[in-house]
Amino acid sequence: MIFYYNPTGVGDVLLVYMKDGAKPSFESKGAVTRIFDEETHETLGYNFFNAASLLDHKKNGKIQPDAALIKLLNQQLTEAEWKPLLPDEIRPLIVTGYVREMKGHPDSDHMHVCQVDVGEETLQIVCGAPNIDKGQKVVVARLGALMPDGLIIRPTVLRGVSSYGMICSARELGLPNAPQKRGILVLDPLTEVGQDFYAMTV
Repeated sequence: MIFYYNPTGVGDVLLVYMKDGAKPSFESKGAVTRIFDEETHETLGYNFFNAASLLDHKKNGKIQPDAALIKLLNQQLTEAEWKPLLPDEIRPLIVTGYVREMKGHPDSDHMHVCQVDVGEETLQIVCGAPNIDKGQKVVVARLGALMPDGLIIRPTVLRGVSSYGMICSARELGLPNAPQKRGILVLDPLTEVGQDFYAMTV
């Protein structure tokens, strides 16, 4: 899930993105709007209005929710009789990973097909960075991750090979003084796999 708040650009609304849908629609009750797929009726996300009263900071952009915020939002969903509620534990979507396997792409002279351990699972990711290699500790954006430039990571097919995430560069992660040249961020070999990357950098 992605939590996003930008009162200047959007208004006093906390946007909660849960998943994509083929035919999104919406319905409102009180101060909460539910976004859903008209065909499957699955909930795709929620918009919480008058969000400043729920947030204990003025930060714009992506929000990292804590247990207290999730509890407040679920109270609003319960009062509006919306389901499902938001899960108590939000798994991080930008995490540390380990490149277990790497082989050349069958239809590219510069891309590689990697099997990347992110702790709970191993993801197949196609990567075109010149410095990618087997055995590296890297930063992985899982499906659904919101990148600093506004890109949402979705499943893709690159020249016939499926890819389920992105191995990130320092520039893509929005890190200060990130080099502008091509290349992924390679972490210390002792880095634990599956950690929330941004929690490590605080």
